[in-house]
Formats: sequence, C-alpha cells, structure tokens
Amino acid sequence: MLGITTSTQIVIQTISLFSGIYVIRLLSTEEYALYTLANTMLGTIVILANAGIPTGVLAEGGKVWQDRAKLGRVFVSGFELRRKFGVVSLIICLPLLIYLFRHNGASWLTSILITVGLIPAFFAQISNSILEIAPKLAQDITPFQKNLIGINIGRLLLLLPFIFIFPFAYIAIYAATIPQVVGNRNLKKISNKYVDWEQSSSSKVKKSILQKVKRILPESIFYCLSSQITIWLLSIFGSTNSIAQIGALGRLAMVISLISVLFSTLITPRFARLESNYNLLLRRYWQSLLLVLIVLLGVITIVYLIPNQILWILGSDYTDLQQEVVLAVIGSCLSIFAGIISALYSSRGWIINPILYITINLISIVVGILLTDISKLSGVLILNIIIGTVQVFTHSLYGFYQLYNLKA
Repeated sequence: MLGITTSTQIVIQTISLFSGIYVIRLLSTEEYALYTLANTMLGTIVILANAGIPTGVLAEGGKVWQDRAKLGRVFVSGFELRRKFGVVSLIICLPLLIYLFRHNGASWLTSILITVGLIPAFFAQISNSILEIAPKLAQDITPFQKNLIGINIGRLLLLLPFIFIFPFAYIAIYAATIPQVVGNRNLKKISNKYVDWEQSSSSKVKKSILQKVKRILPESIFYCLSSQITIWLLSIFGSTNSIAQIGALGRLAMVISLISVLFSTLITPRFARLESNYNLLLRRYWQSLLLVLIVLLGVITIVYLIPNQILWILGSDYTDLQQEVVLAVIGSCLSIFAGIISALYSSRGWIINPILYITINLISIVVGILLTDISKLSGVLILNIIIGTVQVFTHSLYGFYQLYNLKA
C-alpha cells in the first residue's frame, strides 16, 4: 500500500505543482499577489470553520469505524457543527479579505469576483476534511486518491486555456473551485460505503466533538494568525511584489506537503487505532518523528545545494531569491513537522491546553518581530523559522507528556 500511495501522491503533487508554476509564470506580480492573498484567506477560513471538528470526528470515528450506523451518527453530527462554524467564519473573514484586496490595489470588481469564487471552494474544502476521514480509517486509499487525481487534472485542464487567454487572479480561482466542488460530490459517494448518512445526529457525539472544539478553537484562531503571519505582515507593511514573491516561494515549498499528506493518510489513522499501550505508542511516536525529521532534513539539504536550478522553475521575476528560497523551505519544513506531530497526538484525543500553547507562541512571535525586519521578505521568513521552531518543540514535548501519563 505504501508504494501505491506514495506513487499516487507524487502524481498528485506533480500535477498540482505544474498548475501552480503555470499560474506563477502567466500572472503578473500584481495579479499573483492577489491570488496569494485569496488562497491564504481561504486556508484561514477553512481552519476557523473546521475548528477541531475533523479531529473530533476522527477521534470518535476511530472508536466505531467498523460500524456503519454508528459512524454515520458521528459524521452527521460533525456536519451539523461544520455548517454552523462555516457560516460564522465567512461572515468574519470575507470583509477582511476585501479590505486587503483594496489595500493592495485591487478594484472593487476584481475583489468581488475573487471573493465569489472562493465561497464554493470554501464549502467544498471543509466538507472534504470530514468526508476523507471514512476511507482513511478503513485504509481504503485508492478511490480517495483517484478522486484527488481527478480534481487536480480538472484544475489543470481548466487553467491551461483560460489563464493563457485571461491572465487574472479570479480566473485561476474559478479554475480551482469547479473541480473541487465536483470532487467533493465524488468523495461523498466514496464515503457512503462506510457511513450511513440516514442516521440522525447524536447530542452525545456532538457534545464530545464540541469538547475538543473548545480546546482546539483558540489554538485554531491563533494558528490562523501565526501560520500565515509572513503574508499578513507583508500585506500590511510590505509591498505587493513581496507578497507575490512569498506566494511563489510557498508554491515551491508546497512540494514538501507530500510528506504531510502521506503521513495523514497512512500513519495518523493507524496511530489513532492503536491500543492504549504505553510501550507500543511510545515506540510508534518516536519512529514517526524520526522518520519525518530525516526526510525534511534531506529536503532542506537539496534546496541549499541547488537554489538556482529550483528558482528557474518560477521564471525570471524570482531568480534573485537564492537566500530566500532556502529560508522559505526551512520554515515550511518546520511548520509541516509541527503539524504532523500535532495531528499524531490529536488523533488520540489529546488536546494541548490552548492558553499554554498560545502564550508560548505569542512570546515567540513578539521576540521574532523584535529581532527581524518585518518590512522585508527575508525578515518575515526568518520570523517564520523562529515561530516554527518553537511550535515543533511545543508539540513534540506535549506528545511525550501525554504518553508518559499512560505509563503512570
């Protein structure tokens, strides 16, 4: 399964990377800056809307994954909560997005066109984050990955002609949105094999999920601000060109997300299903962290050795970012590492104290801002590395703390 899953994910990431590079090369730096802002805000709204709901569904679903009716109650309950959180997130974030568009030179028409395209993509993504849990729990990965391939091929086929003729940010957004909506419907059909959607929601399940949401939501809100703080700071204090540059570097770093996708598909669900045996869980936890660390160090080494060849992919507007590309990849690796560790222990229903987590990271952000020049691209990338380092240590230590509680 590992070989098939890995090769499929490589195909998916290759198509996605090609699509992203195509957009970078055809859009002007001004249009790509708007495209970057749109995708950053989309990710932010998705995190707010999810608010720990998929984590709660995974934790509850892991207990009953072999019972279609019981799993159905878990999923229906999760979707009820997701709809409410989704609407609230849109109401909060969309006005802010339009303001950032206007602040960075977009017309009212362009701002509205991009925003309209993001709304269906948003609902498709927050649905996917729950729907994909069922085949992952059952380790029925092939249909799930075929659907992902279809989404990425659909996006590429729409991008190739339309961006060439109409090189605007909102066209790129629509080209990504339409396949996502179609793929969302297909994923619902895949989940039908494991989930009985005719079940009614369960107040007990919703209460259990909300308990996790209450612990995760403050962290999610903070994560929305801290994880993309580089783009938020540049959108306010930097230039439009800097936003485009960090967006382009982020597209290259997206290749690294293959590691996170593979981990969440193959390792996290299995870790969630393990018996509460201290020695077994500790061994698997160590093995998982060391494996990811070795892979990420290898990625950083490659980028450090051949930055010019990597930057050539982005085009002539970005060839002078040799130092910045290394910094961007280090920051992305740290962020992915922290996310993997968090997903690993969260799958067991272990939620870090949000007040403690936010306090630690706020201190790291304030110290980082004081030590760096946040009006420059290199400055915000170094800030991102400082934040990522603190998050890795925080999440890994909390995971070990929970594991040693089992021994006690």
